[in-house]
Amino acid sequence: MPEPLLGLRSDDHGRTETLDPNDPLPLPLLCAKINARVAAFLAADAATERLRRVQEQTRISLGVIEEALDRYSLEQLSLSYNGGKDCLVLLILFLCALHRKQLATSSARIQSVYIISAHPFAEVDAFVDHSIREYSLALARYAKPMREAFEDYLADVPAVKAIFVGTRRTDPHGANLTHFDATDGGWPAFMRIHPVIDWHYAEIWTFICHLGVPYCPLYDQGYTSLGGTTDTHPNPALRAGNAIEESEKTAFRPAYELVEDEEERLGRDW
Repeated sequence: MPEPLLGLRSDDHGRTETLDPNDPLPLPLLCAKINARVAAFLAADAATERLRRVQEQTRISLGVIEEALDRYSLEQLSLSYNGGKDCLVLLILFLCALHRKQLATSSARIQSVYIISAHPFAEVDAFVDHSIREYSLALARYAKPMREAFEDYLADVPAVKAIFVGTRRTDPHGANLTHFDATDGGWPAFMRIHPVIDWHYAEIWTFICHLGVPYCPLYDQGYTSLGGTTDTHPNPALRAGNAIEESEKTAFRPAYELVEDEEERLGRDW
């Protein structure tokens, strides 16, 4: 993980002040740091074909996000965020785009919505809390089915017209989506924006690991797709050693060691 930014910062009025290492970075400095990391990643020579593909996916996704920032004001945009790997990549790219579009200010917070599982993992909730602090999220939480949650969210924040979603094409119901899709009939009306729709599982993890982005610790325990405690288990494809039967003593390799898209949800009960 790259070292955190410490030392001096400039506020919106040009004054400098010392950063407390225990405090999160102000949004403009955070976005600038993320942009620098992403820019360095994009400028680097790709040592592997996968890195080259991730660089190309990153450019495409940033273009989608910047188009959304041209179409909508920040007050009209929100981010669906549950602490998972895909929406984490989306969040990092969104913060990068804010710097590129010169939209990050010290007073700004990122509008976001968290639809909580009926049986949430404590680790997921803790990571979401960490994200609120570290990434300046203005996060609304709803513990109810997705359609009802979005209905309530749009009623509570009526300015929102479009929501970034971390869906990928290999996800359930993701096969026919594009970068911009209005919601289907019967759902509350908003534009769904899918910047990472064409990313593969291994590309998501390549981005996270290459840039040193902190992630939910469940992924280090063999979980590859996070739902609730009653329907999510460590992925059997990541069972370590010669273990045959899953048990409390079974060790699992981390999520980033999985490669195949079709194995991502082997740890989910549908």
